[in-house]
Amino acid sequence: MSKTVGIDLGTTFSLIAWVNPETGKPEVIRGPYGTALCPSVVSLDEDGRIVAGEAARRRLLTQPDRTIYSVKRLMGRGVEDVQDELKIFPFRIDPESRNVIRVRLGDRFFTPPEISAYILREVKGWAEEFFREPVTRAVITVPAYFNDAQRQATRDAGRLAGLEVLRLVNEPTAAALAYGLDREQRGRVAVYDFGGGTFDVSTLKLIAAGEGDIYQVLSTCGDTHLGGDDIDNRLIAIAREEIRRELGLDLDSYPETLQDLRKALIAAKHELSHSLESNVRFLLPEGMAWVRRFTRE
Repeated sequence: MSKTVGIDLGTTFSLIAWVNPETGKPEVIRGPYGTALCPSVVSLDEDGRIVAGEAARRRLLTQPDRTIYSVKRLMGRGVEDVQDELKIFPFRIDPESRNVIRVRLGDRFFTPPEISAYILREVKGWAEEFFREPVTRAVITVPAYFNDAQRQATRDAGRLAGLEVLRLVNEPTAAALAYGLDREQRGRVAVYDFGGGTFDVSTLKLIAAGEGDIYQVLSTCGDTHLGGDDIDNRLIAIAREEIRRELGLDLDSYPETLQDLRKALIAAKHELSHSLESNVRFLLPEGMAWVRRFTRE
């Protein structure tokens, strides 16, 4: 029987892990770039080849019309459900999409599960390189608020990636287990999840059940538009408006520059984790520059 892996299929990053039988502890598997985090980004080459992960993320700057990120926001949802996402993300939806969304990359269309499957294949490949054997069985985490359609879309993505999805585990439950609370604490536990797409909180109750303990999710609530992506988008909106108002430049005409600006603002956001302020100086087309000081407040 092949090894079973655990996969966090995230909005902005995904990762894969296994339980080392020698230690009984989970270990994250690193990819070819030396990091455990796989960007949840997929890109279509002009020759029709699909790339995912870090290689795809680098193409956000050079081939934005062939590259997609944050597709988890579309999983198991219809066109009418994602109107807010379409306003702020560069999703190019097939106008003939009805019940199932189809996203355009270059001259081809893909469903969200198909795109997610490429991300799953990428991290699956990391594990197969690590084990030197095929990997066909996985447990995948999903947000606690995912409905049946979203959960089924995640299962479909796993199947398309060549994985038997043994179980879907709610992310707050996985977080509680990862911190060993099943061995250290009984009663109610609150798990806050500030992710790439959402900020949510779940309350869980630890229940003694025969040979082991289990968590029961008592309640979950959150904002599906208050993740790291949304902070990035607010920063980009500020920058675009100031550049338009002060410099008279509309960045809609410069998609590559817009992606480069996004990258610079994300770096500034990261800097604010350990500094009280961050200064951005960004070079624009036509020899102009935009300068802005962001404070943590």
